[in-house]
Amino acid sequence: MKPREYCCCAIPMVNAGIFATLAEQLIAGILIGALSVATPPIVGAATPSFAGWILGIICFVAGALQFLGFIGVVQEKPILFRRYVTLHGIILCAAFAVAAVWIIISASRHSTASTNCVQKFFTDDSLQSQGQTLCDIFSWVDVGIMGGLWVLLAILQSYLFVVLSSYGSTQRRDHRQYDTMSDPTHPLTKDTIPMADRNDPWDSRPSSESTRALPDASGAQYQHLRQISTASASDILNQPHQKPDDSLSSDYGYKSSYYSGPQENVYSSAAHAQTSHPGDSHYTGSSQQKRSTPADGLI
Repeated sequence: MKPREYCCCAIPMVNAGIFATLAEQLIAGILIGALSVATPPIVGAATPSFAGWILGIICFVAGALQFLGFIGVVQEKPILFRRYVTLHGIILCAAFAVAAVWIIISASRHSTASTNCVQKFFTDDSLQSQGQTLCDIFSWVDVGIMGGLWVLLAILQSYLFVVLSSYGSTQRRDHRQYDTMSDPTHPLTKDTIPMADRNDPWDSRPSSESTRALPDASGAQYQHLRQISTASASDILNQPHQKPDDSLSSDYGYKSSYYSGPQENVYSSAAHAQTSHPGDSHYTGSSQQKRSTPADGLI
């Protein structure tokens, strides 16, 4: 079965499946128990009079046992749920064993069931021959129906028992893993933390880009190398501040022909570019020359 999803606090997000399974067991136990003790005798059944009560009591006990399962799921009690699964398996086997015994007895005592049918439904002597034929047919039909229902219910209950067992084992495993988070003998690491991302396509990994940039239009190449650091952040922060022209670092091409242009103050260049802008005369020309106005042409 698929593993169940849990949120960060180890609380089951979806329990609809296990609740539906427990509800089915409860309804089936009550319904089969009521049919065993409250319905008229079956034509094809040749069992003792107390047979229905034995099967009914077992089914009622099985239905009442489902409340332990509900408590184990709602209150997250894995030990209680494990005991419920064990008791449920025992009661389930007992119910199917008793039902199989009654079906086998009815099939082996077919003549007795047919005779009882004739005496009960065909009291007229003129109809006994026809009644014998009908009772023989209905007796075998009843035995076949009981056997078919036994097989279908056995398959269904076996599957549901596997569901219950799987849920119980998964519940115990999740609680065991959750308890290890506070166990001092098993500290959390990057490999054991439950919320760690493993095999994540977005996980950190080395870059696949080239370590050198492509040449520009003039053929020069920026020679700054990218190297993967193997030191910790504290070691890097404790090292002295370095510049490309320091004696502690090598020249990575900063003084090559590509960077051999005139070196001038950045702020003075910016100031020169700002004062030589063509539009500056519109705003600062009053300090250099008087701006002409339409009135000057009239004077």
